[in-house]
Amino acid sequence: MFFPPTHFERKDEKEDRERRAKAICGACAVQRPCLDYALRIREPHGIWGGMNENERKAAIGQAS
Repeated sequence: MFFPPTHFERKDEKEDRERRAKAICGACAVQRPCLDYALRIREPHGIWGGMNENERKAAIGQAS
């Protein structure tokens, strides 16, 4: 759920998978450290700390 499947994923499937993963992140005690780690190493895949790869790229761009 936190990472895309190895097969084709329709847009609605991706949105649903990411929504479910982000809901788990929202209740996680280590959400911020998880996100900080993903931003620091520039993790290119998956949901980390409640953000997908595009959201993390945007956050990195805003911090620059």
